[in-house]
Amino acid sequence: MQNQEFAREPVSANRLQPARYFAASYAGEHVAGTEFVIGAMFVTWGVGTSDILLGLLLGNLLAVLTWGLVCAPIAVNTRLTLYAYLEKIAGPGTIKLYSIVNGILFCVLAGTMITVSASAVRILFDIPPQVNWYPSNIGFVAVALLVGAVVVLVAAKGFKRVAQFAEVCAPWMILMFFAGALALLPSLASMTPGISSISNFSDFKVAADTFIWVSDVNSELSFWHVAAFAWVCNFAMHGGLSDMTVLRFARKASYGYFSALGMFIGHFAAWICAGIMGAGAGLLLQTSVTALDAGEVAYQALGAAGIIAVIIAGWTTSNPTIYRAGLAFQSINPKWDRVKVTIITGVVTTVIACFPFVFSKLMDFVSIMGLILAPVGAVIVTEHWILPKCNMTRYWSSYRKLYTNYAAIGAWGIALLVALLCFNLGVHQFFLIIPSWITATLSYLLLAKMSGASAFYEQAGQHEQSEAERIQSELQYWLKHTQQKNSTKVATGGTLTTVKWLSVFALLICALLAIGCAASMISLSQFKQYLIWPTVGYFILAILWAVSASKPGVQTAESESSRG
Repeated sequence: MQNQEFAREPVSANRLQPARYFAASYAGEHVAGTEFVIGAMFVTWGVGTSDILLGLLLGNLLAVLTWGLVCAPIAVNTRLTLYAYLEKIAGPGTIKLYSIVNGILFCVLAGTMITVSASAVRILFDIPPQVNWYPSNIGFVAVALLVGAVVVLVAAKGFKRVAQFAEVCAPWMILMFFAGALALLPSLASMTPGISSISNFSDFKVAADTFIWVSDVNSELSFWHVAAFAWVCNFAMHGGLSDMTVLRFARKASYGYFSALGMFIGHFAAWICAGIMGAGAGLLLQTSVTALDAGEVAYQALGAAGIIAVIIAGWTTSNPTIYRAGLAFQSINPKWDRVKVTIITGVVTTVIACFPFVFSKLMDFVSIMGLILAPVGAVIVTEHWILPKCNMTRYWSSYRKLYTNYAAIGAWGIALLVALLCFNLGVHQFFLIIPSWITATLSYLLLAKMSGASAFYEQAGQHEQSEAERIQSELQYWLKHTQQKNSTKVATGGTLTTVKWLSVFALLICALLAIGCAASMISLSQFKQYLIWPTVGYFILAILWAVSASKPGVQTAESESSRG
């Protein structure tokens, strides 16, 4: 069926996607326009360079482990969206409430990405930076609507198109963060007392301690706040299990570890590079980084290519986010068409994007979003793994034919109340997820036991047997498919290979230009002037390669392996 996204049933074996889609999706989604915003905000925290670097390492490691050990195994085992699985656990009444809350939160998050993209496009039309909570220029509203229309179009195409879009954009997008940081390092070094250039880590740390992450003894933030934020900023996706929606298409649970590409390239390297670019842009313009939007920061570092970078970075993140939001709202009524719901969701999101407050308060929003959705993730984990170990029955609510699992809603509510109490007692919002998760787990165990989870249900055995047979059938399908693949010679067109390698060559030129600027072989203005040309060349070649590879009759090893 066209646009079949398996909204209510497990993904079939022949529709599972290869590893490269998840590598590209995570790299593309988490190397985003919002990294310019978050990376620049770290500059204002008053936390020193060592605490920033080490805190980001720890926090992002925790995020990857949560994806790999919690979210991906449940997604691959069930092959269901979060919404379908939660309905199975907690009933239609619960999923309606959750889907509304979840969908609204994702709309705001996707709106942030569109606003960031619009902050770059507005430079082309000489529209002033939008740093208030409301738009101060009608031209910015028009730009946001235009950018949003493109994003909605891609998201409506479904998971495969979202991943393919990221696959084209991700390699160049990653390179731009490194290139922008390298290009501005000489400017930072020239203004730093005691060093003339940055030739080693010690020189970099001196410049960073002076101009980028300047330690403030009066700051309330520390290493632990940095680590906690890096973990909780995407907690809705991994700990809240929203990424079941994406990872249900993964052939193996180990694909959850591809999130490391997003975390360590995006939420570690890109945040650091964005901090360097933010501080450098502030010095060049003689202004505070808080007065600059993402578009201005990227433009000062990368020129016209920076405008493209921020536009595309916003797209690669907002596409899967709107896709998730569309699935959330569609789960309210299974009869609704996913494509139409996604389009309507995208329209609402685009309207939200016209108000710049969505990215000026981004760091607070993502931590609150994770906090609100985390208890539901705890309920699902408890149901999936802990109930059977406590001699209770999984899916007991569905066997009792309950419209609403009040044990789940109760655990959700109690966890949020405990989080509110802890906040009022002085616990920082970045740390609230830990007591919230523990409370939700213990509350659900107790409430479920009191509500009937300990009873015997005859249909439980039948259901578990059916699920075991489905999983075994999937394994047999891929065993047979792998054997056929190994015995089949796959041809790759010579022209297609040439185009692919030319696109790699274009990226190499971009990298060499950045290195040349960092080594003071060319000036910053020359770097920005030249960078646009290999950038344009890369996208022409990469799009040609992607379109040609997807045509019937043209197969690479990857495209052959993705057939069912």
